[in-house]
Amino acid sequence: MTGETPTQPEPGTDADGSGEELRRLLLELGSELLAGGLPVNDVEGALRHLGVALGRPDVAVAALPTGLFVTLEKAGDAGFQPTGNPLRFEQTAEILELGQRVRVGRLSIGDALRDLKRIRRSPARWPAWVSDLGAVPIGVGLCVLLQPALPNIAAAAAGSLIVAGLTTVARHWTGFRPLLPVTAAFIVSFVMLLAVQASILGGALRTIVAVLAILLPGSLLVTGLSEIAAGAISAGSARLLGGSVQLVLFVTGVLTAAVLLHAPPTDLANTYVTHASWWTMVVGVAITLAGIIVWFSTPLSATPYIVVVAGLTAGVQLTVQSMYGAATGGLLGAVVAAIAATIAHALPNAPVWQVIYLPAFWVLVPGSFGLMNATQMHSGDGLHDLATAGSAVLAVAIGTLIGSLISRLPLARHRGARFL
Repeated sequence: MTGETPTQPEPGTDADGSGEELRRLLLELGSELLAGGLPVNDVEGALRHLGVALGRPDVAVAALPTGLFVTLEKAGDAGFQPTGNPLRFEQTAEILELGQRVRVGRLSIGDALRDLKRIRRSPARWPAWVSDLGAVPIGVGLCVLLQPALPNIAAAAAGSLIVAGLTTVARHWTGFRPLLPVTAAFIVSFVMLLAVQASILGGALRTIVAVLAILLPGSLLVTGLSEIAAGAISAGSARLLGGSVQLVLFVTGVLTAAVLLHAPPTDLANTYVTHASWWTMVVGVAITLAGIIVWFSTPLSATPYIVVVAGLTAGVQLTVQSMYGAATGGLLGAVVAAIAATIAHALPNAPVWQVIYLPAFWVLVPGSFGLMNATQMHSGDGLHDLATAGSAVLAVAIGTLIGSLISRLPLARHRGARFL
């Protein structure tokens, strides 16, 4: 990458010694990390540690999902930078690597600022519509895990094409984005429930969930809970509220379709048509991971690490979940993901920890489980279903916190280049 050099200006200063360039770097770097979806407590800690590494131990940072304040001295002036448009995952990975190089002195502040602009303007690896089509293998793979009957898998493929098309529309028509959750949930559910009434399909709820899972706010809810547990109450509460509203919109779309079609409660019961065997689970996880790599534009160089860690995580989660429930499976899955990502990060030339861990986290997030319970509440024990969904979300959040602590153990830091 251009700009890499073992020399740089005096730590924490510009050519004129003002430090303004460093503050600008911290603001822009923090803004991009927030745009990449990282928790605010991780962003704050990373920028403070970077300040210490560059000779500014009094750096203070206050971050929210919408922006952050940075000052280089306790009594100094604070600068503000709003969070930009969401980043693609390969952009987030490059920015994490950039912060790592600045921290260990392999990239100057000026070159880092130029590289940040280059990364933000960099074109995607493939057209946006190709990324949107990643929804198809994700929906099919999850259906193989949740409801592995051939009619359901075919219905999942068709429903996922609908989701991909709506996502493309939302990408070009920003006014439609707030309506994407309820519109996708309504159209997909309407089509699936029509197929049930025509006796083409059985166990529609699990197929609906598989198709909609990629749009569900599971990661938003888990990140919000993690932020609250880490003391970032304002940011965590905002994410929880946003995620909860999105989940309500999904449930509204599903139930509206059921009401219009006069579907009986049994049509939205959480029932199996066919149980997944061990080999169908392996196939389902593999197809889902392929879709995640396309949908999130994961870095090609990191793909082998991502596949191994996410596959191991999914295997542990599914195995434990089948014996002890979704909450325990999510908790242990998150811990295993962190341990596996930490070991992989310690290997020579491996990507940074977050690049390996985050796709496994996306496999873990239980948004689909929460939707399954919420949409069948009208036909079952609502309080029990709500508590079960909530416990699954909370368990993954706790596992994520434990995983974050594991990633900071000496094994994870032995390369001396951890940025977060």
